This record gives sequence, C-alpha cells and structure tokens, in this order.
Amino acid sequence: MNDTVTPAVPPGLRSRSLLPDTEARLKLRKKRARRDRNSRWGITAAGFGVVFALAMIFVYLFYEVFPILKGATVTPQADYALPVTQATHQHLILERYEELGIQYTENGQVTFFEADTGAVRHQVSLDLPDETEITSFTHSEVIGGVTAQGLSNGQIIITRHAFDLSFPQDRRVIAPRIEYPFGANPIQVDQDGKAIQHLAVETVTRGSGGSLIAAITEDQRLILTHLTTRTNMMTGETTANTRQVTLTDVPAAPVKMLLDKALRNLFITDNRGYIHHYDVSDLNTARKVASINAGNGQNITAIDFLVGSVSLIIGTEKGELSQWFLVRDENNQFNLTRIREFKSHNAAITVITPEYTRKGFLAGDADGYLGIHYGTSARTLYLKKQADAPIKDLAISQVNGRILVLDDQNRLQVASLWNRHPQLSFSAMWNKVWYEGRGAPDYIWQSSSGSDEFESKFSLVPLSVGTLKAAFYAMLFAMPLAIAGAIYTAYFMTPKLRGIVKPSIEIMEALPTVILGFLAGLWLAPFAEDNLPAVFSFFILMPVMMLLFAFIWSKLPLRKIVPDGWEAALLAPVILLFGYVCIIASPWIEIWFFNGSMRQWFTDIGVTYDQRNALIVGIAMGFAVIPTIFSIAEDAVFTVPRHLTQGSLALGATRWQTVMGVVIPTASPGIFSAVMMGFGRAVGETMIVLMATGNSPVVNFNIFEGMRTLSANIAVELPETAVGSSHFRVLFLAALVLLALTFIVNTIAEIIRQRLRARYSNL
Repeated sequence: MNDTVTPAVPPGLRSRSLLPDTEARLKLRKKRARRDRNSRWGITAAGFGVVFALAMIFVYLFYEVFPILKGATVTPQADYALPVTQATHQHLILERYEELGIQYTENGQVTFFEADTGAVRHQVSLDLPDETEITSFTHSEVIGGVTAQGLSNGQIIITRHAFDLSFPQDRRVIAPRIEYPFGANPIQVDQDGKAIQHLAVETVTRGSGGSLIAAITEDQRLILTHLTTRTNMMTGETTANTRQVTLTDVPAAPVKMLLDKALRNLFITDNRGYIHHYDVSDLNTARKVASINAGNGQNITAIDFLVGSVSLIIGTEKGELSQWFLVRDENNQFNLTRIREFKSHNAAITVITPEYTRKGFLAGDADGYLGIHYGTSARTLYLKKQADAPIKDLAISQVNGRILVLDDQNRLQVASLWNRHPQLSFSAMWNKVWYEGRGAPDYIWQSSSGSDEFESKFSLVPLSVGTLKAAFYAMLFAMPLAIAGAIYTAYFMTPKLRGIVKPSIEIMEALPTVILGFLAGLWLAPFAEDNLPAVFSFFILMPVMMLLFAFIWSKLPLRKIVPDGWEAALLAPVILLFGYVCIIASPWIEIWFFNGSMRQWFTDIGVTYDQRNALIVGIAMGFAVIPTIFSIAEDAVFTVPRHLTQGSLALGATRWQTVMGVVIPTASPGIFSAVMMGFGRAVGETMIVLMATGNSPVVNFNIFEGMRTLSANIAVELPETAVGSSHFRVLFLAALVLLALTFIVNTIAEIIRQRLRARYSNL
C-alpha cells in the first residue's frame, strides 16, 4: 500500500502565505467594517435623498396649488364723503383702470371723480326736456356701460360712459365723456306721455343694430320698444327707429325689471317675493310665461344678472342668496329654476353687484357686511363687516382688483381686492356642477371657448376617470400576455429560444411611445374601424384556436420529433395565418351578421363608437407596458430555486402542477411588482393617449369611446395657459393628483409585495 507523503511546510512560510497573522486579520476586519459602514451610510443617504426629492416635488406642486385654497382679501385704502350728495344717488361704477369712479344721480348729473381722493375730475349734466324730471333709472349688463333715465313725460334718455386714453410724457391720462348711442334726443316710449316708473334696457351692439327697452308706466302698462339705429355717413348724426307693443298683464306692485342680453327674456320682481317671467323674443307674441315664488315667503330686496345675463342672483330680506336660471324641460319649455345657494348674511341684502368677466358677485347687507361670492363654485370667499351703516351701493373694477363701498350715510370706502381663483373649489372640481345652459349637473372639463362670457369648467373627475380607464384597458390587454409569456419563457422554453425571445421583447421597451401613438392614431384606429369583426375575432377566437392547435398537436406523432420548449416557434405561423384569415373574412362577416357595417350596428343599438377609443389605447399602450411586466416577471419566475421545482416533480407532480403550486406562489412577489410597475407606466403614459384617444373628457368606461387623461391634459394645455392663472394652477393640481395616485398605488403594492415575500420565503 502506497502512502501519500505530504511535504512539510515551514511554519514561518505557512503564516506568511496561507494564513494571515493576528494583526493582518484585525486590519482586514477593520477594513471590511469600514466598507460596510460606508456602504450602509451611502445607501441610507441615497434612500433619504430619494424620499427628500419626492417630498420636494410634493412641496413644489402644493406651493403652486395653495393659492386655490385662499379666499378673497379686502384691504382698505381710502374713506371719504361721496362727491355729490345734494341729489339722490342712482348708480356707482369703477372704471377699468381703477382710477376713476362714476356716480349717477337723480338730477341727471354724471360725476367722474378720482377714486383715491374723491376729487371731481369731470361732470356732465344730461339735457332733460323742460318741465320733466327723472322717474326711473336702469343700466344694461355692466360690461356694456349703457344706462337709461326714464322721464315723467314718457321719454327715456340712453347714455353710455366712455374714455379717451392718451399718454403724454409716458403718463396715462384718462379723459371721460358721455355718449348717446341712440342719438342725443330723448326717445318717446309712451305715446300717452305717462311717467316711466320702471325701466329695463339691453343693447345688442354698439351704436347700431337691435336693442330693447321695457318700461312700466304709472298707469300699469308694460311697453316693449325695439330700437334700431341709422348713422349718417356724412354728418355722423344717429337716428333711432322704434317698434312697440304694449302688454297689460303687469304685476300689481313691480319693484325691478331685468332684460337678458339675448333680448329673449324679461324678468319683473314684485313686493311679494315673486319673479314674473316674460318671453319677449318676438314682440308680436310677447307674453307672460310664468310667475315663480322665488322668495319663499320673503321679500326680494336685491336682484341682478351675473355676467352673460343668464343667471339671476336673488337676495332676500333675511339675507339669503340664491342663483336661478332657465332650464329646458322634456317638453322643450324653459322654467326658472333654483340652482344653488350661498352662505347667508345676517341681515337683508341691500345691493348685488356682478363681476364684469366672471360668474362672481358682491353683496352688501343692512348690517354693513360685504360678501364676495362666486356662482359656479358656490364659494363664499369673504363675508365681513365693511361699514358701520347699511351698504347702499357697490362697484368693482373690470380687472377685479379694486372695489368701492357706499353706505347709506354717503361715506365711500375704497379698498383693494385679491380674489384670483374664486371659481375653484373642492365642490366644483370633484362634484357634479350645474352649469348655465345645461339641463342637469354634470362633470365637465372645458378650459376655453370663443365666447366672451364663457365660464371655465375645471372638473377633475373626467380626467381622473380617463386616466384609470386608459390604464385599465392597457393592463387588461398587457397582463395576460406578459405574465403568461414570462412563465412560459422562463419555465418551459428551451434556453436557446429564450435567448432570442427575451432580449427581443425587452428591446421593445426602447421603442419611443410617440411612435406607438403615431401608429395607433394613424394606422391602427382606421384599421380597427374598417375591420371590427377581425378585431373581435383576434380577441375571442384566437385563444380558442390556440387551444385547438395544442389539442391537435398533442395527438400528432410528429410532436416527438420536436424537442420540448420549441412549441412556440410552431405556433407563430399558425397565429399569423389565422389573423390573415380573420382580416379576409371581416367584410363577409359584416354582411352576414351586421347588415354591412358593424360600426353602424353598434350605433343602432345605442353604443357610441369613436374611431380613437379605449380599445385602440389599450392595444397601443399594452404594447408599451408588456416589456416592463414581462421582463420583471420572467426574472422572478426564472430565479425560483431549482430544488423546489425538482422536488415537486420528484414527488409526482406534473410540470403544470408545479407551475401552479410552486413556481407562481414563489415568484408572486416579483410578478406582483411587475404588474404594479406596468400599472404605473400606464397611468403616467402621455404620448400614446395624446395621439390615440381623441382627448374627449368623458366620464364612462365604454371601450368604444375615447378619454382624456391627467398626463395628456397637462401636456396639451400647460404650454398655452397663463402663468399664475386659475387654469395654470388647476393643471398643477392635476399633476399633484397624478403623483399622489401613483404614490398611493405603489405604497399599497409594496405592502402587498412584502406580505407575499414573507408568506413564501420559507419555501
């Protein structure tokens, strides 16, 4: 027996070359400890850095959104006596540049005064006929600047204030003047010469075109006068032509009259809290439509139109404020309807003054409180005591930066106003809102229009629903394909084929989404519209065909020739051939089953079909999401320990039983992470939904209609909005909502993933 002799190694050489001595071991341990400590601090710092960066994003977005939450601020600037107190005050106006105030008085005098000091800049006395006096006063919609004086002889004088601007030595100079849009001569409204007790005037155009006058005489006749003007090109003289009709159905004790801007509706309030609605769209058929008890047993103490003259704001003797407008019913009849209420004052409302360009208004009461309210959002932005006496009149500038407050002691207060975002509130952005001209409350996003009186509609519900809708259909398309493909590739596919398939799918993630959106919008959408039966065949019959092929293949003797893991290569040409057959057969299917057009068949059964819809987005975005889900899920399945699967097979389980009972549960944390990553990608996707959805902000989950998502809306509208505007801040709020949504979803997903990992970590 041969024994192997191990050569002796000198002790000194052993210690130097093979085993470190005590000092070297200590140095090595310290070095490792130092590296571990540095790594731990570095990883911790990086983690906190990520958290800090995310927190700063939240802080910045909230900083841009915070002004939405602020109410109005009123800052007193001056307090002085009204310039003219010898005659009864009629009306108060603050011009656009907030430099001049305008006061109308009952003696026919118009006074322009400095808003800062009350010093009179200019005075104009209207040329009243001899032995007449002013018996009534009215003004048109505030932005028009038209006023009318009713006289005791049945005539009226219509005026309009105007301003000439000049800039000598780079200084703005405002020169006020009074115009007569229908000529300087008074207009004879009542041919009997009776005094005009109540008056309403509305003009359609400046200087020419149709205008309407409604006048109630002292003998209780309602006279409607339609005015047209003609201007002499040579002399510049304007003459007025009139057409009249008289109604006798007049309220017993009228208080105020209002004409809408469209010259279709006349509203008269009485001293019993009723509003009487007249249809005056055609003078030949003018009539009373209805009488509405708008005061609910209270007297109406103030009433006026909001800008656009669609909505009425009504104030009562108990301080209640409400908004009303005409709503079309199922019989095509318009009914004056109470839409919303505002925070009540503690005393009778004495004056209501609308804003010039927004659906807001100011309200003053008998206790001297000033309220600033907004129609659509139903917000009360300011309600504080502003005067020591009842407020008699209010005026606001066209740019909503300054107000005038007049009390019944003829003291005038001047104050600056900050009220930039009154139309934004939680109710307006997340609840249904009843907008003017609509039959019922609804969720609407519409940020712009061609109308001067347009009211921006900033409901975030259509955008949020659209975001979830796009993500839902994208995940519905991508999840089965990506997860099933990942399981097959990692567990069943031969390594050589896996080396081709996996990189090919992963490289799809590098494809720009703008290309996918371009193809979806310009090719896939028209193709799907023209071949709807083929599309449905792909989704419904393709899985059946694949199962049928698998069954036939299992019965063929040739399957023993093909190595395991190459079945997918054989299935690919079958799928392509079946798809081609579906496309060829699509026109015939439409003729046989859908009267020649499947899209028209959808329309006939009441299903709306848009060319660019959620189906197209789901397919296109699904292809963008599949590589993300596939790659993470495939790695999770592939890294399942081999001893688990081999042990399952050794115990007699089939490969599919092993997949369902061992592989999927063990890989479930990774698969779930893949799904959540894909969902986050789908929620934040911009270019595909921007190009393939039609960008219609609708609230439904109809797969054949489009949508508008939060991200796409930000991309479309942010470059065109004014910095600091309400629209600008709502878009930042949309970004904050999107970030919060993804943060919450990812947090929940991480919690679930950790629980799955803890549950299956003992395998």
